Amino acid sequence: MHGIGTIVNVITVVIGSSLGLLLGERLPKAMNEIAMQVLGAVTLVLGMQMALEGGSAVMMILVLLALVTGSFIGEWMDIEGIMNRLGERFEKRFNRDRSDEDAGARFVQGFVSASLLFCVGPMTILGSIQDGLLGDPSLLLTKAALDGVSSFALAAALGPGTLLSVLSIIVYQGGLTALAGAAKAILNEPVISTMTVTGGIMIVAIAINLWRLAHLRVGNMLPALLISGAAAAVAAQCGWL
Repeated sequence: MHGIGTIVNVITVVIGSSLGLLLGERLPKAMNEIAMQVLGAVTLVLGMQMALEGGSAVMMILVLLALVTGSFIGEWMDIEGIMNRLGERFEKRFNRDRSDEDAGARFVQGFVSASLLFCVGPMTILGSIQDGLLGDPSLLLTKAALDGVSSFALAAALGPGTLLSVLSIIVYQGGLTALAGAAKAILNEPVISTMTVTGGIMIVAIAINLWRLAHLRVGNMLPALLISGAAAAVAAQCGWL
């Protein structure tokens, strides 16, 4: 059944987030903090593994140009601002405690961080392609297990915004699965590899945000994924990759 991987992914995130919300307030603050630190460390390692898959200087140049160009486009479109405003809108609708400004900020951060973490990366792209083209959800099922654990840690530390990230999974991952058949002709190995490296660098940036070492606008980098894939397709046709 095509799309079963996304359905299971949504279920695991709902379960993980719900358990995180249920148990998060009962856990000492230090335990919530260490959970976020561990999640940041695992995210960093995953992103570095992906980013180091770059096989040639040409690919890395394409990735660099895609990230710069994509970030410029994302800044112009204010993608992260849109995501933040969407999170704020959800927060106003679902968070009844208007007096706690920190809770509101955590709600938005939970929604944005979880949406990016669950939707940026090769497992999302490759898993959606595999599920959409072949009806094989195995990669997305693996991702679903990882996302379930991550959603527990995020929800325990950042609150209910994490739970609403399932909407991002449905729209983005479900959309990729649905469109995979139409994109079959251009999704060759160089395209997927280049997009994997690009996504890996973005995941490293997410880890930095989770550790609160800086605030990197990863949401505004999202167009780089499409640009890197398109650039790799052209380069492969020219024999450069």
